Amino acid sequence: EFMQAYWDIEEAQAKAVQHLASFLGDKNALPCLLTFTELITSAMKTHIDSLQLQIDGCRLLLEILSQALEQNLDVETSLGENVINALLETVRKHSENEELLSLVCTLLMMISASEVAAENLKKAGLIPDLLMIMRNFLHNEQICLSCCGVLWSLVVSEYNIDQALLKSAVPATSAVLQEHLQNGMVAETACSALWALSLQGCLAENEYESTTALLLDALRMNPERPVLVKNACQALASLLRLSEISAFRFVMDSKGSGINLIKDAYHFHCDDPEVVENICTLMNEMVQYDDIVLDMVSQKMKELLSEIKSRFPSS
Repeated sequence: EFMQAYWDIEEAQAKAVQHLASFLGDKNALPCLLTFTELITSAMKTHIDSLQLQIDGCRLLLEILSQALEQNLDVETSLGENVINALLETVRKHSENEELLSLVCTLLMMISASEVAAENLKKAGLIPDLLMIMRNFLHNEQICLSCCGVLWSLVVSEYNIDQALLKSAVPATSAVLQEHLQNGMVAETACSALWALSLQGCLAENEYESTTALLLDALRMNPERPVLVKNACQALASLLRLSEISAFRFVMDSKGSGINLIKDAYHFHCDDPEVVENICTLMNEMVQYDDIVLDMVSQKMKELLSEIKSRFPSS
């Protein structure tokens, strides 16, 4: 009632946000706090010029949603179109503030896990904003991780997106992966985004070879990360399915054959059926090319396949 009564007074809204934040440690208050998401974003929208209110509001929303998800509370009803539109206004108004964008993008990644929210984000036209942020803040690990995570959620859902827009996401995502190859978490989300984009047929022919090499580098530098290995294998399988150019680069990469990388990845994750399944998906695409089959035989891949079959007889 206080927030609604004094909606136009910035100081009152700022005090209300601070007061709500004081309840964050109380688990019993969490269901009630979830009902305030629209009021918080409404205050942010009304006072869009107040940078501090945007930062405090985003921090509060992040804490509310992360705690709610930890407790398996339903957050869908708290993420309506009004909430999403208000957050996008914040992004657009303060597109050069790195601290705020880091918070908002993390919040958007969390929100985009909801299928309904992901569709609302696409309808609101978030993708061009995401790509601009990725280009402008390529150095920022948290921003890049969040943007790739959101992009993955938006691209894999069934809601239609302009194909030209998605094609423009490929170089932006590749740039993130290239910049953050040594950061496993960022590389992981970038690989997932590239996989989603390849499944949608968004890569141009002149991007096949460079993207294949980049995914091989991601595997080479992060073989111990199961999710990255799964995502990279799926993305590589998609590229090999599309192009002989990718297949050639896979075996002839100047830094070492992809076959050796697959063997290394298997030995890291031989007890993880999901990772092994994705490795097998990639190998299934590899055997479509005679030259790769010859390399696989010489690299004793037949023995590895026999081991997989005996290790997972029912799969």
